Amino acid sequence: MAYQPIIVLSEGSQQTSGRDAQRMNIAAGKAVAEAVRSTLGPRGMDKMLVDSLGEVVITNDGATILSEMDIEHPTAQMIVEVADSQEEETGDGTTSAVVLTGELLLKAEGLLDEDVHPTIIVSGYRLAAKHARTVLDKLAIDAAPTETETLLKIAKTSMTGKGVGDSHDHLADLAVRTIQAIEEDGRIDLENVKIETVSTGSIDESELIEGVLIDKEPVHENMPTKVTNAKIALLGTAIEIAETETDAEISVSDPAQLQQFLDAEEQHMRDLVNAVVDAGANVVFVQKGIDDLAQHYLAKAGVLAIRRTKKSDLTKLSRATGAKVVSKITDISKDDLGSVGLVEQRKIGEDEMIFVVECDNPKSVSLILRGGTEHVVEEVERALNDALEVVRVTIQDGKVLAGGGSPEVEVSLSLRSYADSVGGREQLAIEAFADAVEVIPRTLAINSGLDPIDSIVDLRAQHTAGNTHAGLSSVEGGVADMLAEGVVEPLRVKTQAISSAQEATDLVLRIDDIIAAGDLSKGPGGMEDDPFEHV
Repeated sequence: MAYQPIIVLSEGSQQTSGRDAQRMNIAAGKAVAEAVRSTLGPRGMDKMLVDSLGEVVITNDGATILSEMDIEHPTAQMIVEVADSQEEETGDGTTSAVVLTGELLLKAEGLLDEDVHPTIIVSGYRLAAKHARTVLDKLAIDAAPTETETLLKIAKTSMTGKGVGDSHDHLADLAVRTIQAIEEDGRIDLENVKIETVSTGSIDESELIEGVLIDKEPVHENMPTKVTNAKIALLGTAIEIAETETDAEISVSDPAQLQQFLDAEEQHMRDLVNAVVDAGANVVFVQKGIDDLAQHYLAKAGVLAIRRTKKSDLTKLSRATGAKVVSKITDISKDDLGSVGLVEQRKIGEDEMIFVVECDNPKSVSLILRGGTEHVVEEVERALNDALEVVRVTIQDGKVLAGGGSPEVEVSLSLRSYADSVGGREQLAIEAFADAVEVIPRTLAINSGLDPIDSIVDLRAQHTAGNTHAGLSSVEGGVADMLAEGVVEPLRVKTQAISSAQEATDLVLRIDDIIAAGDLSKGPGGMEDDPFEHV
């Protein structure tokens, strides 16, 4: 008896199963990794990204490249999530995490071709990642939060090769001073750092302002542009006549009544301004609007007033000056005010800004970053953000590692010994993981113009001989002691990269069936013809 086939999927849907599904997913992951591989390391190349509107971004920052790319393939998007989690957790090492993920998928593909089951590979990879983290913990070197020299090395290493030229020393100093300024009992919130970029001058003219910059101007031309010994009021409400919550009409039959309304409105404005002035404030930052009449009275009282101040800026001002944000103007008192040595309007590039500086103990600071062009200053900002993050992580964890591919080689050698003790088919996966980890020093060698085979052989020899800090030097152009060269990275950057790469790889390998509403092999995001075309 013949049976009719049962159609479960809707018309136009596509199902890919088994080895074909695995091949498609692995190809997508490898394509994403290949897209950023050449940017890795101090001598990595840059990418130019042009969007549909013609906006251009030039960078070698892995997280930026992947966020700007128009990626449609669902598996490729999973690899991008690796970069996102790495960026959120550590602020650096995104390219390493993605490249490692791609290499783990490549090695897994070889095992699949040898009929090793995906669950065996997943199990072996998990054992290998756990052992790798243990090795890295043993390699880690203690770094006290007060060791400014170590923090400077960390910041400098993170910025090397990121388009800041010879200014990495200056920017590293800015990053360390910034983190030390906002740190409170081990807690570091980068929301307390405001960054302003200016497309004029040189990178070396970038500076740290121990206070807050507000990209605004005084609301009235007769207001002072410089106030010393400033008493600052922060208002979370408007200095305006409040509107009724419901529509209402008032009938006026006598001109005298109209004048009474106008007089009452004027008196209300006087009362609001007087409440601020009587409290002792000579500088006012208002989150909302300021009525024209109130502007006049404030200017007449010699008060510098700024309106439409962002809520986030009010928070920064509060932390820098000690002022409290007041929601009801008539309740303001001198205890709500903050104190700073100087509030001044200055011109930065083409813009006028308000500088709130000479604070007693600012827990919110600002950075002015300069560069010759808009593209340069944008890359400087990305580099400095990475530096701020790695310094933060180092202070919080107190653990660092030598860089230059050094920890990866040590992990690889240890994994090969560990694989022999595991046995079974998981041993093959652990050995594959050991080979995959070496993609970092191998890629560093390629991007530096070195022979990758000779470099890996030399590194293995050095580590086997006990030189656990041997890595590839961009200065010497060969193997050198990374600690002696000051190339160090936070421990968390490496452990997070291994964890996120292993987890993403496991997720991809466990997929044996793809059911799509469209044709993945030919439609947007298809990987059949060219895995790079739609990534």
